[in-house]
Amino acid sequence: MKLRNKEVEDLVFKSYLEEVMQKKKFLKMNRYIQHGTTTCLLHSVAVSYYSYRICKLLKLNIHEKELIRGALLHDYFLYDWHAKYKPTRNEGFHGRIHPKIALFNARKDFKVNHIEEDIISKHMFPLTFYPPKYKESLIVCLVDKACSVYETFNKHAYSTITKKVVGTKKERRMIERRINLYN
Repeated sequence: MKLRNKEVEDLVFKSYLEEVMQKKKFLKMNRYIQHGTTTCLLHSVAVSYYSYRICKLLKLNIHEKELIRGALLHDYFLYDWHAKYKPTRNEGFHGRIHPKIALFNARKDFKVNHIEEDIISKHMFPLTFYPPKYKESLIVCLVDKACSVYETFNKHAYSTITKKVVGTKKERRMIERRINLYN
């Protein structure tokens, strides 16, 4: 049986997603709401998936692993940014400082390279002042903004994303169980 390009691409995406999901700390992102009713975890998976799909659709020559992993970790700050007493309340505006915190956490828990670091640290441009250095960083920056707007105005954003990302019912149940552990 010959696989279509999209099926192969989804398998590539799933392999990098599974690799990152091996860290239980990453799954803690599901405890925090990002925009609207969307959790940080679901937001990060969506940004990663759609960044990857856009690159494939446009036939861009990219570093796949770095794009996917960097996008998955771009909001790896691990706190509720809506809370009155968040860990960063005296540090400044969340939109400007969370990329630094996400990068700090990513470096601590994962082996990240210079492209992944650029994706994480510059995804909030222009709030972070420095523009993305790599095309992977620029794509994630733009897709992050589009996903944020979508999540803010759509109460049930990405209700079917696991079906797009995960092929079989067994795999879907496994990932949903892992995610539900941290609700």
